[in-house]
Amino acid sequence: MPDLHELLDSYLKDHFAGASAGRDLFRRAADAHEGTDLGSVLAALAAEVDADRDAQRDIMQGLGVEPSTPLAFAGRLAEQAGRLKTNATALRRSPLTDVVEVEGLRIAVYGKLCGWEALLAASVAEPRLSKVRLEELIARAHDQLDRLHTLHVQVARERFAAAEGARHPLAE
Repeated sequence: MPDLHELLDSYLKDHFAGASAGRDLFRRAADAHEGTDLGSVLAALAAEVDADRDAQRDIMQGLGVEPSTPLAFAGRLAEQAGRLKTNATALRRSPLTDVVEVEGLRIAVYGKLCGWEALLAASVAEPRLSKVRLEELIARAHDQLDRLHTLHVQVARERFAAAEGARHPLAE
């Protein structure tokens, strides 16, 4: 059975790769909507995601864990591959791109939340993991998920309501 440090080393490297991909996804989404209300919300979330990734790096350094370059590269490659989808528009953004993108952001934050919760559980066995700091990160992830839920519903309503053939109750 691997020892605690080996388990944390592997776990943190995997989550750091995911955090790198998530950061790229948030930045790309914010850049795509720069100058809009949606872009402002996404830019604020992207800044928080950057800070969360920095917090994870600090945790890793405190435990003597170095990020894995191959894993980080694989995570970023997966994020870029996620941009390739069949949605009837090959060269420009589909109206559904925004909906699916926010769904991806929600998934990324949920994965991060799971990581913080697992580390909080591990803090019982590893005193270098700060329970207070992890609880703060968990609370921030919950707040991010709440904001992304609201944003997802808003974007989905707007995109589907704007579609050709959409029924508008006030027009009937």
